[in-house]
Amino acid sequence: MCCGRQQSLCRENVNTSRARRSATDNALLVEDLRGRLTDTEARLARARAREAELTRLLEEMKRFVSVMKILESYLKRQFREQQGHVARLMSTVPRI
Repeated sequence: MCCGRQQSLCRENVNTSRARRSATDNALLVEDLRGRLTDTEARLARARAREAELTRLLEEMKRFVSVMKILESYLKRQFREQQGHVARLMSTVPRI
């Protein structure tokens, strides 16, 4: 045990030791947090890139669906016109 004058020296050594340990712990903690921040920023960048790619694909699919609807409408109209044409031809053919 520390006594008298030696006790105050002992406390100073403990306080100095704690301060050094605390500074080391803080430095390690800061480095750990910086590493985690870097990882998080990298994941965020990848997520944003993926979101941009998915947005591009969605817009491409929307254009495709729009073209398919136009094509469907055109083909339906052509089909109805052909049906009408065949019906008119069949009506002029004499029945036996």
